[in-house]
Amino acid sequence: MEDGRLGRHLTDWLGRWPARKPIEVVGYPGRLRPGWDGKVYPVLGVAAPDGGVLSVPPDAVRAAEELADLSLDQLIRELPTATGFPDRSGYRAVFRWSTAPTLLPDAGAWEKAEDPSVPEWLHVFGGEVLVARDPDSGDYLAGVGLKRHDRYGRELAVGTAPAARGRGLARRLVAQAARRILDEGAVPTYQHDPANVASARVAEAAGFPDRGWSSFGLFIRDRAPTEGPDA
Repeated sequence: MEDGRLGRHLTDWLGRWPARKPIEVVGYPGRLRPGWDGKVYPVLGVAAPDGGVLSVPPDAVRAAEELADLSLDQLIRELPTATGFPDRSGYRAVFRWSTAPTLLPDAGAWEKAEDPSVPEWLHVFGGEVLVARDPDSGDYLAGVGLKRHDRYGRELAVGTAPAARGRGLARRLVAQAARRILDEGAVPTYQHDPANVASARVAEAAGFPDRGWSSFGLFIRDRAPTEGPDA
């Protein structure tokens, strides 16, 4: 990013950036601290075409380094056992960010996440969430929550009610939220499963190109940590 926000975000999030080799293992005490939602994410990585960082707890560095020469998919499969978290699963996501969100019309308004009229899936994000509502009934149509990873990085999660799909609301909300994040001095990021074509289309339309970057790590076997419902 031109003003360095992406680099500062990845340094805070992973413990080091940029990488100095294809996969550089970093022992980072921050991996044992609660993340944006109060949960601990002990193994986390970002891989760019010219190198990647795998961030692990300090006592897992040696085991993780033994995997560093594997392909990324092989490494991800071995991570749970090798790093001492066999109860977790590995994941890989497309990692995107934007410096110039698409100039789409705003689609929603910022509301308190804890408001009873806000869907439950958005409550976990805290602060304000971006919500699109039916102009006549006030019913929820779509929303975006912000994963506030650190001072410089805000990851977007978007979800659309089934009856409201196909209207372009998700892309408009993502672009709208991204503009606010940039105005506040942070960088907006967006992650999605590589197989989620609908989420990829939303990202592209909102101004988050696929630069060939991936994020990867471990999560508790309930829900992958990259997307909102029906993104």
